[in-house]
Amino acid sequence: MSTEHAPAGDPRAHTPLVAVVGATATGKSDLAIALAERLDGEVINADALQLYRGMDIGTAKVTAEERRGVPHHLLDVLEVTEEASVSAYQSAARQAIAAIRARGRTPILVGGSGLYVRAALDDIEFPPTDPAVRARLEARAEADGAPALHRELSRRDPEAAASIGVHDTRRIVRALEVGELTGRPFAAFLPRPHHHDPLTVQLGLQRERAALHERVALRVHRMVEQGFLDEIRALRGKGLDRGRTARRAIGYEQGLAVLDGALSCAEAIESTIVGTRRLVRKQDTWFRRDQRVTWFDAAGGEDLADRATAHVARAARATARPAP
Repeated sequence: MSTEHAPAGDPRAHTPLVAVVGATATGKSDLAIALAERLDGEVINADALQLYRGMDIGTAKVTAEERRGVPHHLLDVLEVTEEASVSAYQSAARQAIAAIRARGRTPILVGGSGLYVRAALDDIEFPPTDPAVRARLEARAEADGAPALHRELSRRDPEAAASIGVHDTRRIVRALEVGELTGRPFAAFLPRPHHHDPLTVQLGLQRERAALHERVALRVHRMVEQGFLDEIRALRGKGLDRGRTARRAIGYEQGLAVLDGALSCAEAIESTIVGTRRLVRKQDTWFRRDQRVTWFDAAGGEDLADRATAHVARAARATARPAP
């Protein structure tokens, strides 16, 4: 049940949906657990790689002990051979949010996978896909060239064509596929910054860039010490090499290269640090674009969780609507 439709007097009518977002290694998981303890909440994962069973060390997944008894949802729900789906995640996350509220508790979404966060929080509709239609369009692109399909897209959906490069075969094919299956322009499915739930409060965690880079390096070295390579070796036995999403994850891709003799351990560590720092910049750019996020300095003192809790309470009061 959404708070939008909670009956008069129902405590869920004023229960916010809290999201803790930001770059890797800022301390999001710690803050989410602390907020859950203060707000009688449960945590919902919004990190695409933490959906995978067994990808624990390399994703810095919180252990059972670190969760301190706080229930966590949407962790360990996929095998490494499966491909993560944003649309499937959206459905699962919203079901988890509704179930947590039905228990009279506060849902707390946490993660740095920007599109997954947006899928859970915003009014985003994901268009259908049809393997046969896509295969036919891909075959045409191969035979006639991407520019030919781009010209067709210009006739059918000028707005989409204007935003997609002439040689961007993947996006051209997707836009044509969406148009053929739905009869609607591709732009109709683009995300817009409008919360699905009006009682959503987004908190962003930030750290000074040099300090964050140092934390990233320390995290990668700690992963190795904790047995990251053994984890990758075990996941290879479960089909990691066949996983289109999982095997390309930063750290796991490098670890597989070490096992294959293509990289030394030192080279893999350096590559993982560089790749993670690049990811940090991308995540920061993504979340900074969202003006609805209120930012907190993660190094701002031991009262961070108290300040964040106070902000959630103020924001919830400011956005709450009288129950019908």
